[in-house]
Parts: sequence; C-alpha cells; structure tokens
Amino acid sequence: MRSASKAPDGTTGTSGTTFDRVLLGGKVLLLLAGLALVLAFPGLAPDAFILSVGVTIASYAALAVGWNFVGGFTGYISLGHAAYSGLGGYATALLIIDGGLNPWLALGVGALGVAVVAVPIGVASLRVRGASFVIVSIAMVLILLLVSQSWADVTGGSSGLRVPRPFSDDVLRPEQHERFFYLHVALVAVALLVWWAIDRSRFGIGLKAIREDEDKAQSLGVPTFKYKLVVFVISAFFTALAGGMYALWFGYLDPIFQFSILIGSYMVLMSLLGGIRSLFGPVVGAVIVGYSLEYFKNQYGDSQFHLVALGLMLGLVVLFMPDGVLPAIGQLVNRFRPTATSIREESAADLLARTTKTEPRQAEEVSR
Repeated sequence: MRSASKAPDGTTGTSGTTFDRVLLGGKVLLLLAGLALVLAFPGLAPDAFILSVGVTIASYAALAVGWNFVGGFTGYISLGHAAYSGLGGYATALLIIDGGLNPWLALGVGALGVAVVAVPIGVASLRVRGASFVIVSIAMVLILLLVSQSWADVTGGSSGLRVPRPFSDDVLRPEQHERFFYLHVALVAVALLVWWAIDRSRFGIGLKAIREDEDKAQSLGVPTFKYKLVVFVISAFFTALAGGMYALWFGYLDPIFQFSILIGSYMVLMSLLGGIRSLFGPVVGAVIVGYSLEYFKNQYGDSQFHLVALGLMLGLVVLFMPDGVLPAIGQLVNRFRPTATSIREESAADLLARTTKTEPRQAEEVSR
C-alpha cells in the first residue's frame, strides 16, 4: 500500500503547490518579458536590414504556427504546406491586380479561397497516412510549381509577379518594415489563440486521440476523417494568410521560391525544433531557424552552406532533444520538483498495526 507523506507541520502537498506557483509565476514573467521584447524590437533595431530580418522571422513564425495545426494535433507531417502559402500569395496579388480589391480585403478573401480549395485536397490526401501522406503533400506543391511557371498569362511565369504595396509611396521602406512586423506578430497571436482554444476543446481532444492512435480513436466513436479535414482547412487558411502577408510586404512573387519544398521543410523543422505539441514551440523554432538562416545567408552569400547547417541542427535536435526545445526545458525543470510530498511505500508491519487498531474501533461502533 501507499500513502501520501506529510510535511513536518502535518500538511500534505504544500511544497509541490509552492513549486507549481513559482513555476507558473516564472512562466508568466517570461511570457510578459518576451512580449515586451517583441513589441519593442522595431525601436531597438539598429538599421532597416535588421528590422527586415525581424519581419522575415515573424513571417516564418506565422507559417510554422499555421503548419502546426495539422502536425501538432494530428501528427500528419506535411512537407508540401508551401502550396498553401504560395497560393495565398498569388491569390492576394491577383485579387489586387486583376480584381481591383483593397489589399487587406484581398488578403482575407484570398485566404478564404485557399481554404475552400483545401477541402477537396484534404478529402483526397487525408485518406492516406504516414509516408504516403508525405509523398502526396510533396506532389501537390510540385504540381503548383509547374502550373505557376507555365501559366504565364496569369502568374507571370518564371519572370514572377510584382505585388502592389498596400501603403502609399510616402511611407518609406523602414516604416513599412515596422508596420509589417507588427502585422505579422498580430497574425501569429491570433493563430496561437485559435490553437490554444482548439487544444482545450472536445475537438482538440479528438485530434490528439487521432495523433496517438487513429484506429483506436475511430473505434471509440471519434469522427476521425471529419476532424482531420476541419483542422487541415484551418491550417491551410492560416498558412495562406501568412503567405499573402509576405507577398504584400516583399512586393514580388517568384514561383520557384513560393512553391519550394524547402519552405515546407522549414515549417516542419521550426515546429520540431521548438516543440511540435506545445503552444509556443513553433514560435521558438522560428526564431532559432529564421535567425540561423539569415545569419548564414549573410555570411556565406549564395552558397548552400546554410542548408548544411540546418541539416546539422536538425540532426542534433533529433539526437538530444527529440521532443523539441520547450519540452526538453520542461523535463529539466521537473527534475527540480520537490519530492518531499511524493507517495511513499507503506510496510506490511505498518499496515498490520494500523489494521489492528482500526478493527476494535469498528467492533465497538457496531456494538453501540
């Protein structure tokens, strides 16, 4: 038998509760400090280049959080999510150029259009699992790459497509960087809020059941295909928003870059690095990967050394932190959790003595 051990004052669980409160307070302070740093970043950036790097990292964070709706909840690894960011960028640009829509309205309408397109794609691709799903996702982005390069009358072909800037000409480029930085941060915040709400809903419980054992979840009555399709469409919507906002900021769309397998791989790497099952994991991964990419590109120019460095980074994460940075930190913190209130073993002699004392009392109560 086991019984809860008591503290010297006769109470139980006080040390554990105190530790949990301190831990929660530390998390809140860390979150507030991170938020303050993010909001102050444009004012702290020494020049326009560093500010543009911040916008790029924020864009990566938006893409990673969008991808994590599928990868984090269902465990389905998609390497072709660049299809939806690329479609979001082109849809936004074409609605502005050919449709004459306001840039911000075009951004929302384009993302909704991509979400509609994602429904039949999801119906077809979500019927397979594992490596088959990965292959289907890669095939999708390659098909869109060929279409965007061949359909020159609409997409501009290999020459690319210029996207009108949403701000007037009197807004200088550094000021545009600052505005788009905050817009990307707002998009990340909304996506995280939706992810958090799903994580604590019945819908989220069903998705996590699919991630752990899809067949068992289906046998228990979870509508697995419906749940997967819904979260797939949500993921495509937020990824398309991130792609469209990047197009408005950068002002140019290149099909080779927009529909690149590398972009989808970055999304996976960022989420895995930070922690695929945690709320802020993709954001942490985006900061690490995004900064590393920009640093190596700046140091080594057009060489492919940054790909080698990212490959080494991914290998180190898989070997030493397979669950990601944030879960690894969480496990490290748990090692310092007090054990004074842990459950202890009760010896047979103690159990016999306690039982002997209890039985006369019960007999006395029955006689009364």
